[in-house]
Amino acid sequence: MYLLNEMAVFAKVVQTRGFSAAARELGLTTSAVSRHVQRLEQHLGGRLLVRTTRQLAPTELGQQVAQLCQRIVEEARDIEGLSNQYRQTPQGRLTISAPVSLGQRWVAPLLAGFSRAYPEVTVVLNLLDRFVDMIEEDYDLVLRISRDLPPGLAVRPLQPVRYILIAAPDYLAQAGVPQHPSGLAAHQFILFGYGEFGGDWLLRSASGEKVKVQVEPRMTVNNSLAMLTIAEQGCGISLLPDYIAADSLASGKVQQLLNDWEFEHSYAPRNIVAAWHPTRHLPLKARVFIDYLSAHPYHQTHQNNQTEV
Repeated sequence: MYLLNEMAVFAKVVQTRGFSAAARELGLTTSAVSRHVQRLEQHLGGRLLVRTTRQLAPTELGQQVAQLCQRIVEEARDIEGLSNQYRQTPQGRLTISAPVSLGQRWVAPLLAGFSRAYPEVTVVLNLLDRFVDMIEEDYDLVLRISRDLPPGLAVRPLQPVRYILIAAPDYLAQAGVPQHPSGLAAHQFILFGYGEFGGDWLLRSASGEKVKVQVEPRMTVNNSLAMLTIAEQGCGISLLPDYIAADSLASGKVQQLLNDWEFEHSYAPRNIVAAWHPTRHLPLKARVFIDYLSAHPYHQTHQNNQTEV
């Protein structure tokens, strides 16, 4: 029974005729798919796949095993779906992965309300700025910020994210307020030092004008909340997701700049999405959590928090 995941992965490898294709559909790495198949072969004591000149092909044993594995996957999905129909109360352990800043700023403030609404669901929230293997690390849901929907996963968009320029009033009083992207080069910046994000920008106005800008950071920081704290102290302009800056904008600690301009390329508009493994039937506990997030967008959450204060 502990090899059910291996059986599901092997069935997908045979269906897609390759480790890479299976990995894309399952949301795994190619090496993880290979390890699943190796464990199944070791358990069964026989070789299941052979490599031809163009692709992987099942052995005679592999063909029979793949058919049975696919049948097991389908029946397991039917069983889980049937049990969910009869279980009217969400319950059980719900494991979730989310980026650090998103989890701190939006997800964590909602957990108390969700727990009161669904007291029989135990939430395990891990904040990680990396992709996770949903099968091997046993996650029910993954929250991500992406321009493109993650391949191989079932996905539900939750809300859009816009990247905006912000700075403290004290900084702007000394350095001036840029009225056009071409004026940004004269300013100091706190930039995000991670992955595809950098200081080579392409901005587009509401009228369609496009301007390329290259800026140099005064500081490079790998956490959005830390960037906001530094910007609030008047150290320069920062480029942040709107959900990170929402409270500070509302309180006047920072101001938004160049409101009529949008970023393209790396900072193009993205979406917060909830993703789950397509070979697993989405349990009721996960479905109600996604619905709860959708009903409490981050801008509404921060407005409510300010009202309570």
